[in-house]
Amino acid sequence: MGILSGSPKDEPMHYGEVYGVWTALLTANGNVAAYQTMRNHAGDRDLQELLEEAIKLGERESRQLEELLIENQIQVPPAPPARAKANLDQIPAGARFQDPEIAASLTMSTGAGITAASQMITQCVREDIGLLFEQFHTQKVAFAAKNLRNSKEKGWLIPPPLYQVREVEYQR
Repeated sequence: MGILSGSPKDEPMHYGEVYGVWTALLTANGNVAAYQTMRNHAGDRDLQELLEEAIKLGERESRQLEELLIENQIQVPPAPPARAKANLDQIPAGARFQDPEIAASLTMSTGAGITAASQMITQCVREDIGLLFEQFHTQKVAFAAKNLRNSKEKGWLIPPPLYQVREVEYQR
């Protein structure tokens, strides 16, 4: 096995791992800024707590990914500045994101993150990087479940048309 034996941290990253980690960091940084902005628009207390959790998860993910890139002497992508907290009442009603829109946006970004983490898990040669993305995947799945439960409880979830089996008499 040569260079791919021994400690995974001593193995070089392949191009797919580099690109995947770099892209995941860029996305995590962008999501943190977006969630901070959404937090300013959220009126529902439970949604605000979910956004705080999403921000903390994103910041933790960003730190881990950044450390990995720096350890491997790879340039990190630029990060947007942190968003200041604003008073919801100072945002004009017509310019605000509504709570159901925020919850739907969380669903979309979390789903995309789950898919991206799954892809990275399968393409990694270095076990430590694959396990890192497995951790991210598990955290995102748990978060998605909380967001789904909250959206259902608040009546924000808009399900697609539900499939109903109809009893049909067939004539021969």
